[in-house]
Parts: sequence; C-alpha cells; structure tokens
Amino acid sequence: MTRIYMDHNATTPVRPEVLEAMWPWYEQGWGNASSIHWAGRGPKDAIDDAREAVCALISAKPRDLFFTSGGTEADNTALLGVGLALKDRGRHIITSEIEHKAIIDTALGMEQLHGFEFTFLEVDSAGRHDPEELRAAIRDDTVLVSIMLANNELGNVNDIPTLSAIAHERGVVFHTDAVNALGKIPIDVAALGADLMSVSAHKIYGPKGVGALYLKRKTPFVPLLRGGGQERKRRCGTYNTAGIVGFGHAAKLAREYVTPEAVARTTALRDRLEARIRAGVDGVEVNGDSDSRLPNTTNLSFAGVDGEGLVLNLDLKGIATSTGSACTSGSLDPSHVLVALHKEPKWLEAAIRFSVGRSNTEADIDLVADTVITEVGRLRELRASA
Repeated sequence: MTRIYMDHNATTPVRPEVLEAMWPWYEQGWGNASSIHWAGRGPKDAIDDAREAVCALISAKPRDLFFTSGGTEADNTALLGVGLALKDRGRHIITSEIEHKAIIDTALGMEQLHGFEFTFLEVDSAGRHDPEELRAAIRDDTVLVSIMLANNELGNVNDIPTLSAIAHERGVVFHTDAVNALGKIPIDVAALGADLMSVSAHKIYGPKGVGALYLKRKTPFVPLLRGGGQERKRRCGTYNTAGIVGFGHAAKLAREYVTPEAVARTTALRDRLEARIRAGVDGVEVNGDSDSRLPNTTNLSFAGVDGEGLVLNLDLKGIATSTGSACTSGSLDPSHVLVALHKEPKWLEAAIRFSVGRSNTEADIDLVADTVITEVGRLRELRASA
C-alpha cells in the first residue's frame, strides 16, 4: 500500500543528514557539556555551533537564545518567565483565542495559581486579528502580549510587526510562538519586533524533545528550571547534546526550505491539492485566511462528513492527515480554533488539515485529492442512507 504523509504541521521525519550528525554525540561525544575537562569540551563546542545555526535561521544573536525540551516548554517559559518577573507591575496578559494549548492552558494555570488575568482576543471568520482590538485591550497593568506567528491548524500568518509595535507603544513585552512558522517562511526576529520567540526542532526535520526560546537581552525574566547554572541560568539542566546538535543541523538545512523557489514549490502543491478537491467535491470550505497563510497548509471542511471518519478512512488508504493539532487529537470536542471562527456545526465536525512537506510530489497530491473525493462521496452516501 502506498503511504503518503500529509501531516507535516504535526511533526516531520528526521532527515538522514540530521541523524548522522547526532549519532557521534551518543557514541563518542557523550560527555557532559558543563564539564571543563576533555570529555565536556567537544559537546560544549557542538552546542555553541548549534546555537549559532538556530539563531541564523531567525536572524538572532546567539547570546539571546537558550535551548528547551521543545515548543511547549518554550511557550510555558515565556509566559511564566515574563509574567512572574513583572507581577509587581501588573498581572494582566493578552493572548488570542486561537493560540496553541501550550499558551492557553498555561494562561489558565497562571490565573489559578498566580492571580493573573488574561484577555483572549477574538478573531474574525477567517481567523484574523484586528490590531485595534489589541490596542483597546492593553491596560496600565498589562505586562505581556503573546500572539503566534503562524497558526498550526489554519496556517494563518499573523501581522506580528504591527501587533508587536502596538504592544511596545505601551511598554508591553511581546512574545510570539513561531513553532509552526519555522522552516516554512523566512523569519527575522528583529523585524517582527518580538522580545521572545518559541521554536522547535521536530517541525523542521529535526529530533523531538528539543526546542528553544529566543529572549531579547534585558527582557524581564525569571527562570522556571533552576540548579546547575546552564544557559546563563535561564534554563538549568544537563544539556541534551545530541538533540541540540540535531536541531542545529536541521536549522542549517532549513535555510533551503525558505528560499523563494522552495516556498513557491510548496505553495503550488498546496494550491493544486485545494483546486483538485474543490473541483471534485461540492460543499467544501477553506478555513482560515487564504491571503496570508503558510505555503504548506490548507484546512478544509466538507459538509455532511465527520472529520474523524474521513481521517480514519484516508488512513486506511495509507494517507496521513489530521483534524487539527496533534496535541489535542484525543479530545472529542471541536477544534477550539474553528470554534473561535464561529463556524456552523456542519463545518466544525468536518474539518481536515493537510500540511505538505518536502517529500510530497505532484503525484502524491493528485492521489490524495482523488482519494479524498472518493471517500467524501462514500461517507455522504452512508450518512444519507442511515
């Protein structure tokens, strides 16, 4: 059976070159990078090289980035680290209804445990933010704004330069979750105006279990993990040398993904998939902002179809897709992102995310589209006869 992977926003396969770069740090370079003797010097140098590579991908200074266990830790650390550092100035934080759960659930925890108050900005029917709503939401006690660069379910790319500028007008720190944007579009953290930025390796064909947080110099911050002094005391704990090396090598390779030619190729594949499906199926709606989104992502709703059922049917044909974020795939509730778009129930239950990757070809796209058309028709017939 042919297998086609179309869920690259959930994770990506580790590239062979990345695995090859990692292996020596399991086999020979196993020393603790914090040790000053010979066994630690090699790992420390390798981590420094990896830090430079990740920073080059987002145009950041190496001193301003520290490694984490992934995007979730980076998001948690950003909110808690800044919020707790500035709690005497204010305990109001602004984020969005369509953020990743790593932000939303952290917000709920900070409300319960630390007395913070959160404002969740609404979005329009395409998942877009109104900058003026952010401006109106900022209060004298607002200490942080967190808006993601690109939405993992819709693919929407937010106007972060405008939003961060509004926050900075009032002296408010700005964080952006760039986990699903990294390696798909060019990123310049200074041009975005972000004081903090979360990224992760496994979205760019690197290993799972390693991410990073960009923290602009002099941004107020208190660490979550203490003990040992690693990462300039911003994130203590023994270094995951092999994982960090893998992240760095994946970041070097990812520069080729964001060239104009590579972005155009990915966009063409996504648009081909959309066009073929819409030509072959009635009652299809594109969710999100078609004018400003990641080149690899399309989120489609099929009226009269159960989304989970369609995903399972496609899986039986060897095609991997999803109904939304893999981090919430165990939930029976509709996607909180689509709920925020105020979709009708017929669209909420029928949404599928397709996210194209490096390995996908036009032949893959055509086979996926044809299979979707067939399976949607079959599921509609079953529902009609029930």
